[in-house]
This record gives sequence, structure tokens and C-alpha cells, in this order.
Amino acid sequence: MNSMRGLCAIRGNLAFAPAPGALTTIADGYILTRDGIVEGVFNRLPPHCQAEVINYGDSIITPAFTDMHLHAPQFPMLGLGMDLQLLDWLNVYTFPMEARFGNLEYAKTVYRQLAKELIRRGTTRVCAFSSLHREATHVLMEQLEKAGVTGYVGKVNMDRNSSPELMETTEESLAETRRFIQECNVYPHLKPIITPRFTPSCTDTLLEGLGKLAEEFPEVPIQSHLSENPDEIAWVRDLHPDCQEYWQTYHKFGLWKRGTIMAHCVHSSPEERAAMKEHGIWAVHCPDSNTNVASGIAPLRRMLEEGLQVGLGSDIAGGAKLSMPDVATEAIRVSKLRWLLSGKEEAFLTVREAFYLITTAGQAYFGAKPGFGQGEPLHAVVFNDSRFAYNPAITLEERLERILYLGDKATISAVYSAGRLVEI
Repeated sequence: MNSMRGLCAIRGNLAFAPAPGALTTIADGYILTRDGIVEGVFNRLPPHCQAEVINYGDSIITPAFTDMHLHAPQFPMLGLGMDLQLLDWLNVYTFPMEARFGNLEYAKTVYRQLAKELIRRGTTRVCAFSSLHREATHVLMEQLEKAGVTGYVGKVNMDRNSSPELMETTEESLAETRRFIQECNVYPHLKPIITPRFTPSCTDTLLEGLGKLAEEFPEVPIQSHLSENPDEIAWVRDLHPDCQEYWQTYHKFGLWKRGTIMAHCVHSSPEERAAMKEHGIWAVHCPDSNTNVASGIAPLRRMLEEGLQVGLGSDIAGGAKLSMPDVATEAIRVSKLRWLLSGKEEAFLTVREAFYLITTAGQAYFGAKPGFGQGEPLHAVVFNDSRFAYNPAITLEERLERILYLGDKATISAVYSAGRLVEI
């Protein structure tokens, strides 16, 4: 891992999304950094600049990607159980797999590979679920730190409605979560996040206790699931008959606060979406997962038009692809299906918008500016698209589109994370 000491100028064709639907491209541009911190983006270097030039030639350089929702212990399950719907898929595949992470050697083997694969696909920021095992969650954070991945990791909480080998007592869940939060100051680039799996997995006492922890540790955010599947929503209604809407099951226990991440929101009502906007809740759209486990097509365009804060997530292993460009293009595809099914009234997602969601939108959750933010550690991906069919008339924007649709980890030649050139 290269710490990028001194003044460096990274040269290549730059592409970034300053706003939804907008795209900035700079042919043969420069990102000037000092000790890994961005000093500016230039068409040409300032006069008398003494920077070391790292020249990537005709490659395209974009901001690195953010995956705002993934289940780390489900990595070995990629591509399995895709004929099942959500609740059956959890019981048949997910819970037995996650129970294996009580074995720390197994956890280390899986998480080492996952961390490397994230970097190889250009993902440098994550919001990740671990399993309910505190020690294995630290193994995950250690492996992410070694690989160069930054972001939030949560020890999952679940004290009901699971298999016997994947369940904790309420007292154990709260005590282990508190201990986990207090132990996380050893990681330079990773932070804890409070993670009730979803309402059916947590008793009222557990949710109440997690709400109190959120109040005690206000700097620690919250992540969970919301309105993913019709059967799940009906189940939540049975468990909480005092709540008319799913979101209220989090709100009444203090788990619905600004910066909370809620994955999916496929079937969120207008009232639920309004509550999300009012309270500053983030919706994470996971299109590949929603298709694979037959949950539905989230109203992404409505969320954006209504002013919700939205990011994209791979949601492995409901989602079968770890690459965020794959997630972006899947978001475009399902939005086109929704466009057709809506009688062409709900506009589909454009390539520019999808690129924005996996870069700038995700960066914003971490407080970062659009593109290559001045004064911030560099997060960037270098793409070599020379293996694609030669086309001299193609523009930089079209090359970016082709990378999103056709690229894979072999297309990525370098990754920068938090001001460091990391090993791929």
C-alpha cells in the first residue's frame, strides 16, 4: 500500500458527476495531491509545479465507488438460492451460512477474499453488515483495513425468528454491541454502525435497548432494512399492530434519526417516503437483489423527485454481483421496466444518474464533496478500456458508459483509497 508522500499529479482522462444528471470530463487532465490529499483538478498543471507525475496515459479515472448495503458473511453464497423469495431464502441459505462465522478461521478466510475483491472492483467505501458474532466482526474490519476499504461495519443484532445456531439473547446482543462500539477506535478508516437486522429479528426490548445505545453514542449511525417484500411487511404488521407503517417500528424505539440507512424501500408508501425525507433517512436501492429474490422494483425515480437521499447497494448475496458498475447498470435496466409498466410516466434512470449514485451520492454519506474533492483524501479508480473494440469516434462519456456496462475487474488498473494507492 503506497501512502503517496509529497506532491503527486495523477494524469489521465477524468470523469466525475458533480450533480445528478451532470457529468464533467477532462481529457488528459490532472489530479494534484499532496500526501494523498487532493489539492485540485486541472486541465494542465500550474506553472513551475514540481509534482511527481503518475501518468496513466489514455486511461479513464473516476471517483471510487461506494457500496451502501452489503452482507459480508453472505459472500460465499453468491449465486445461490436465486429461485427463492426473501423469507425462504433467509431460512434455507442465509441463516445457516451466517452461523458459520462463529468460527474465526473461517471468517478470516472469507473476509480476506471479500476485502480484496471489493478493492479489485473499485469499491473503497462500504456500509456493511457482519454476522451477530462480535469477534468475527472485528475480523471483517481487520481484513477491510488491510485491503484499503473504508466505511462503516455493523455487528448484526437478532434475538428472535432465526435458527437456534444464529440467535443471541437480548442481554447478550446489547452487551456485545456496546463492547463492539467501544472497541472500534483501533481502526483508522472504519467505524461502527448500529445494525438491527430488521424488525422481525429483534424483540421490542432489543430495539428499545439499541435506541438507547444510539442515544448514548450519537456519533454512531444506524442501518437496517425497510419494506423490502410484501410478506415481510405483513409480518411486521402482525408483530407491531400499533404501527400503521413499517418505519414506525424503528421510530418508536429511537432508531429513526438523521443519517439512518434503510435498505430497499421497494414497497414504501408515500407516507413512509415522506417520513424518510422529514427525518433525513437514506434509502439504499439494491436492484439486483430485488430482482433475484423477487421483491419488486423500487420507485427510484419517485424517491429522487421527492428529494430523498438515495444510494445504491450490491446487497450481496441477495444481489449476485459485487461490482458497483454492475449494480448501476442493473438499476438502469429495472427502471426501464418500471417505466414501461407505468405507461412511460415514471422516467427511467440515465447512465449519468446511475454513475452519480455509485460515486457522488455515496461519497456524500461520508461527508465528501462531489468528484475529487479539494482538501479530501483521494478515492479514485483507473480504468484501462483498451481491450474493447477500437472506435476512434467515441467520446469520453461514451467510453465511461461502455466501461459501466462491459468492464470488470480486469479493466481496473489502479485503485486509490483514502489517499493511498492500494494493492489490487
